[in-house]
Amino acid sequence: MRFMLMASIFGLMALVASDSRTAEVTPKEKAAVMTALQSFNDYIGAWNGDGESKMGKNEFWKEGMNWGWKFNKDGSTSLQVEFKDSKAFGKGVLVYLPDTKKYKLTILGADKKELLFEGEIKRKVLSLSRVDPTSMDKYTINMSTTNEGALFNMEYTVQTGGKGIDKKIFVVSAKKEGASISGGKKNECIVSGGVGTMAVSFEGKWYYVCCGGCRDAFTESPKKFVDEYLKTKGK
Repeated sequence: MRFMLMASIFGLMALVASDSRTAEVTPKEKAAVMTALQSFNDYIGAWNGDGESKMGKNEFWKEGMNWGWKFNKDGSTSLQVEFKDSKAFGKGVLVYLPDTKKYKLTILGADKKELLFEGEIKRKVLSLSRVDPTSMDKYTINMSTTNEGALFNMEYTVQTGGKGIDKKIFVVSAKKEGASISGGKKNECIVSGGVGTMAVSFEGKWYYVCCGGCRDAFTESPKKFVDEYLKTKGK
């Protein structure tokens, strides 16, 4: 069982590496990837949520998730997510494909098998779908945030045989750890532009980053990010 799990995880990493294809695109396209993924800056961080089944027996449960940036040595960029106690998902990676202008989520299902979802932003909701090759059922994940990024909403639906109406399988509502629902001034991540939650320093001054991935990127090239930040802010 342990071997199968490790094989699935390594397979997920290999598939994501091939799907991102950022090593083959131009600097302009790489910038487009970064900009596209910045649409989900509000996702970054740890979340605590409540799940509720919408099909079959009524069930309620607690689950969590953690989103973060991933900056690779080859210049590729992605968002990583890990679900805890989810009824359907484990670890996953979200990338943007500039050639098709689609978002692609590769994620481990409850059975540790890779699931590939693809889609786009529709009315401020990230909608990603996949079709089961055997049943032809169409599964869709819809994700969005509200209250200035403090609340996260996700619903998982199925369209039987790929026809008819979408039926909700379950919904999850979550709150970001440390976030205030009432809003207020937020620190800006010096790397991604998202909400800064961790302090980092350079030459005696303090800045903020939003996740471990951004912290690692800043630590590796602090002057680069500080110069870009100051240039953007006109300071």
